[in-house]
Amino acid sequence: MISNTSSNKYRFAQPAPLGLFNVSTAAGTKDKWARYDLGYFVKGALSGGICCGVTHGALTPVDVVKTRMQLDPVKYNSGMVGGFRQVIANEGAGALLTGFGPTCIGYFIQGWFKFGGVEFFKINFAKALGEEKSWEMRQPIYLASAALAEFIADIFLCPLEATRIKLVSNPSYAPSMVSAMPKIVKDEGFVRGFYSGFGPILFKQIPYTMAKFAVQGAVAEKIYTGLNKTPAQMSNAGNISVSLGSGVIAGIAAAIISHPADTLLSKINKAGAGGTGSTTTRLMNIARETGFMKLCTTGLGARCVMIGSLTAGQFGIFDTVMNALGASKFHFTDPKNPGAH
Repeated sequence: MISNTSSNKYRFAQPAPLGLFNVSTAAGTKDKWARYDLGYFVKGALSGGICCGVTHGALTPVDVVKTRMQLDPVKYNSGMVGGFRQVIANEGAGALLTGFGPTCIGYFIQGWFKFGGVEFFKINFAKALGEEKSWEMRQPIYLASAALAEFIADIFLCPLEATRIKLVSNPSYAPSMVSAMPKIVKDEGFVRGFYSGFGPILFKQIPYTMAKFAVQGAVAEKIYTGLNKTPAQMSNAGNISVSLGSGVIAGIAAAIISHPADTLLSKINKAGAGGTGSTTTRLMNIARETGFMKLCTTGLGARCVMIGSLTAGQFGIFDTVMNALGASKFHFTDPKNPGAH
């Protein structure tokens, strides 16, 4: 394209740059970034809290059986279905909802910081790196954003997760979360009682969340490529279907990666586990007593079922709530091929 200047000389007009959000002018790019403001991040955090609280709460019975299998594999040795039957026969059906309160509250808080944090960090990383570099580095951005967000979330989750495991491993310990938490502080102290599992929960949750978001993002991208469509070209129902499908795969991958730490976390919150000494010493004792293969495999099938369905549900609910709140979810876009995801 050429343009005529006031001096009647011709010059080539520069083509407008393709932005990360497929806009044609610098002003347009600025306007597009402006949509990702505090309101957007609050909507993302609320959607994350709802999706994590609902899914973890709904799967409380599965988690109760899984935790029993990890804590007492000799007694609970007949698989997931057999574990359900044992719990119901020995303690009644109500025992399957043990820890329901701390599970819902704890994972709502965790989801708030995890999903909200991932949105915050990945958008700001992308904005700082620029369009081409952020597209090239989208997987490292997913991984770094997930790790940072999960670390913050776990600070708030750890006391509630410790309370949940205490109630599941010893149903007679206290009748509810409200009564259990002050009893834990009285019996063990604040740090030992609530944060003995902080190392294992980081070891479990950070790799889990990194795999969860990175794999989901990569699989969703492949699905959109296979469909030859972008998220903007898909209906809300279509995008949610992509999130559900990619979420199942991401959940199974994340479950396998994080399972040894999940077993350690379940065991260290059991009274007397690992003997005395520091948390690190107790963890090493538990690992030696359990053995590597058992750490990796005990309860893994149940956890894959649980985490695969849970993760799919989380991404599906997250997208649904974001749509209901009027928020347009951030997606990376190739600036050299803006018509493809």
